Amino acid sequence: MSAVQTEKCRLFKALHERPGVFVIPNPWDAGTARILTALGFEALATTSAGFAFSIGRRDSAAGLTRDEVLENARAIVDATHLPVSADLEDGFGSAPETCAETIKLAAAIGLVGGSIEDATGDLKSPIFEFEQAVERVAAACDAACALPFVVTARAENFLHGRPDLDDTVRRLQAFVQVGADVVYAPGLPNLDAIRTVCETVEKPVNVVMGLKGSTFTVEELQAAGVKRISVGGAFARAALGAFMRAALEVKEKGTFTFSADAIPDAEASSYMASFKRS
Repeated sequence: MSAVQTEKCRLFKALHERPGVFVIPNPWDAGTARILTALGFEALATTSAGFAFSIGRRDSAAGLTRDEVLENARAIVDATHLPVSADLEDGFGSAPETCAETIKLAAAIGLVGGSIEDATGDLKSPIFEFEQAVERVAAACDAACALPFVVTARAENFLHGRPDLDDTVRRLQAFVQVGADVVYAPGLPNLDAIRTVCETVEKPVNVVMGLKGSTFTVEELQAAGVKRISVGGAFARAALGAFMRAALEVKEKGTFTFSADAIPDAEASSYMASFKRS
């Protein structure tokens, strides 16, 4: 790995170690990565949902191949000088060895972090059994030991109809024990649940905002003990919402007032030219 990548990883780890919370927004392509970089964020994370929507797919490990996800991540890495972490879905395979290989491939394209989730993609059995879930995270962490790479381990119960906080905490604690650097339980229902997770695990906690019903502020999440806040596919969905409103205005009203809220061409162009890869 290059000295540049090692330094990016050092900076990424430092964000998790300093006091307070930080926001890691989720671009879905090189252009949005450049805009978020220009706006002054300190690190970026990819979004499988945002990427999937941009290429006409549904967000799922079955809908996106590992090669496609990594190619999208590479474009984002190449578009910014910031540390980039990736949404690596379920590691693109049930076997621990596959998760380990995914981590190595992710590091090879310049990523300095990535998440592995315990969701199976199988509607009949949506969450990996506890032991297998832990083994998969352990393999990912073992692969990352020799790399400049931060592993985020995700417990997906609340996104798959299993609102079991005790089991979620049990999983996150086990992920920490096998080496996870950050833990993440998307879809926690309230600040009390978020606070419980933060108080019962010994590693930084990521919380995703922008899901339906999530209206907590950065200040509130910091008070609950959160270290890192992401937005997942929310920025991409917000962009799609603006696109839909503009298209419907033209189709149904025959007017073009949406352009008043559009970013000027010169400003958009300035962001795209703002970063030159060394």
